Amino acid sequence: MDKFLYVAMTGAKQGMNALAVRANNLANANTDGFKSDMTQARAMQAFGEGMPTRVFSMVESPGTDFSSGPLKTTGRDLDIAIKGDGWIAVQAPDGSEAYTRAGHLKFDETGLLVNARNTPIMGAAGPIVLPLPIDKVQISPDGIISVRPQGATAEVIEEVARIKLVNPGNDQMMRGEDGLFRLMSGLPAPNDPTVQVESGAIEGSNVNPVHEMVAMIDIQRQYEMQVKMMKNAEEIDRASSSLLRIG
Repeated sequence: MDKFLYVAMTGAKQGMNALAVRANNLANANTDGFKSDMTQARAMQAFGEGMPTRVFSMVESPGTDFSSGPLKTTGRDLDIAIKGDGWIAVQAPDGSEAYTRAGHLKFDETGLLVNARNTPIMGAAGPIVLPLPIDKVQISPDGIISVRPQGATAEVIEEVARIKLVNPGNDQMMRGEDGLFRLMSGLPAPNDPTVQVESGAIEGSNVNPVHEMVAMIDIQRQYEMQVKMMKNAEEIDRASSSLLRIG
């Protein structure tokens, strides 16, 4: 009886874990550059007295779906999207170097170049700071940032920095608790001059809302089935106790 209840309880618990992953994906369906997490379930043997004939499910996130999201044209000079594989280097809140595909950039009152989450964009020597005041900013396909100083003529364009673009391989990347990606080794990735960006566009989330909703409905049905099994275990236990009292 204990095994019966344990199997049902663990199944319900793992269903809740899977639901949390799917809900997080759905919540980020409109987050630029977001990569959805995958889930999978596998059977695990329940060991104890006797033969391990019962199994319970274990839900885990084996990795991230690194497929590209849809490209959205904005026409904005500071919006960039990675072409193909690659990442934009940023400075994480803890000061470490991290990576993202979110390319909606802006600069603050000090000239610090940041993304929509106010995370500093990295160059070769650290976070990029633009020389203010400026009239125009443009970013070339190789990540070079050029500016026109305020009051200068249209033909005056000065190169001021280059965005650090990397491509260490998606199999080397893992998502941190802050939502940013890092190398599994913990070391910073080297600059890759072959990574190209498209200016005036951003990459959307690769989450498929319909797929996530269907998956959440399926998980909820499985959860309800596990709860019914727990109630059945309780009824069987109550009936067994009644028989013992009669005896």
